[in-house]
Amino acid sequence: MQQTLLILGFVWPEPFSSAAGSRMMQLISIFKSENFSITFASACAKSDNASDLKALGIEQVAIELNASSFDDFIVKLQPDVVLFDRFMTEEQYGWRVAEQCPNALRILDTEDLHGLRKGRQQAFKDEQPFDYSYLNNDTAKREIASIYRCDLSLIISEAEQEILTQFFKVDDSLLYYLPFLLEPLSEESISKLPQFNERQHFVTIGNFLHPPNYQSVLYLKKSIWPLLQHQLPEAELHIYGAYASEKVYQLHSDKDKFLIKGYAEKVTEVMQRAKVCLAPLQFGAGLKGKLIDAMNNGTPCVMSSIAAEGMFGTSEANGFITDNLSDLVDSAIALYTNETLWDDAHKKGFNIINTRFQLKDFQSDFIQMLNDLQSILNKHRQGNFIGQMLQHHSLQSTKFMSKWIEEKHRKS
Repeated sequence: MQQTLLILGFVWPEPFSSAAGSRMMQLISIFKSENFSITFASACAKSDNASDLKALGIEQVAIELNASSFDDFIVKLQPDVVLFDRFMTEEQYGWRVAEQCPNALRILDTEDLHGLRKGRQQAFKDEQPFDYSYLNNDTAKREIASIYRCDLSLIISEAEQEILTQFFKVDDSLLYYLPFLLEPLSEESISKLPQFNERQHFVTIGNFLHPPNYQSVLYLKKSIWPLLQHQLPEAELHIYGAYASEKVYQLHSDKDKFLIKGYAEKVTEVMQRAKVCLAPLQFGAGLKGKLIDAMNNGTPCVMSSIAAEGMFGTSEANGFITDNLSDLVDSAIALYTNETLWDDAHKKGFNIINTRFQLKDFQSDFIQMLNDLQSILNKHRQGNFIGQMLQHHSLQSTKFMSKWIEEKHRKS
């Protein structure tokens, strides 16, 4: 019997604008291959960069915030599985799903740990080393509560799964490690990629609505690029990213060869033209799509430890990982000028893609986990007392706030 999946999107997926968009399309692909009937619903306005889900046979529905019309919608749909895109979506709709479709399996795709990113950003602002005390923030509290209210949460990084189990003491039964899900790189496709002498310049890329990416570009502008340009005066830095604002374009300098390029229509071409990718993120969380794009296209990277987190496991990186400014500059120069070093990093990236993020290594186990969970759902929920407690009406602040807003709108 065909199962029905409802995805409640924080935004409409934009796979060419952000790693989150690519991640969502990968999840959709899994459920499509398992013959789920899929409906994607969101209250967000759709941009021109959004995927055409209808062309993939996916029903698209615009829904409202704080409106009982959602109750009517989900009762009619009767999904077997509901996937929340980030904890904010679960906060808004989770209680309605639990009330109207109590037997539906509720899954949270965290994308990355927002509380971790928030804590690191605060430590950066405070000019202090990050420690776990920074995880005691309001965003983390909301996010962990959302994890407990769901039957299963998808965690994209092994490092974040460890934080959830070791620091927040979340039970393993509520978490499932599911990283980026990619197709293998064949020897034939690898052989067609441009080599060292066919490439030039540096590249960095990232959605500018994402604070870590903007801060990274500022770091490049103020600290890294002046040192690199002094050593490599002919090199250029090409900066790509969706939603570049005026303050981003003001950083552009032809004289300094610091070039804001804006939205990348074809990321593969951008990466394949570049010799080295720079990713000096100073805060953030999750897996970095820019590194996946670089490795898929054979572009070695120089990255911070935060950029590299969760990406390589026990394998060697496709370049250098450092948080020291001087080392970062020296590493970038070495990769840019030393063909042997570059070629070694170039090949290591392919190994990472083909050993750590293969769709075939995760899909069947993931679907089996969902089937098993559906068969023991009541028992699973009974074992999650904290989740039951958070569902209790006296603690459902989001539910009653939503009802209050709805009533206010009705009377206005």
